[in-house]
Amino acid sequence: QVHIVESGGGLVQPGGSLRLSCTPSLSIFSIYPIGWYRQAPGKQRELVAAITSYSSTNYADSVKGRFTISRDNAKNTVVLQMNSLKPDDTAVYYCNVGGPEYGSWGQGTQVTVSS
Repeated sequence: QVHIVESGGGLVQPGGSLRLSCTPSLSIFSIYPIGWYRQAPGKQRELVAAITSYSSTNYADSVKGRFTISRDNAKNTVVLQMNSLKPDDTAVYYCNVGGPEYGSWGQGTQVTVSS
């Protein structure tokens, strides 16, 4: 079982920025794909951004140009930089290691965008 520590959520005004971090307890961190997902009340969990072991990235259309995912293999950390936040970005954000079907999930961190 992988232990995943997430941090960086909070309350921010529209147009503001937040930086989410995901640090899994993995001995060979660099080989795993990492994804950030989110789930808003009454909605299904959806992929926000993902990064492969080769640092190839993928984004949901709704966040392209605003969010950036990156990884630092030396620090076992993946960061999701979120800029120009909108109220529709409000959700619980989850870090996933190894894919949504068989991988491991963090406990989630709340992001609220509101004035």
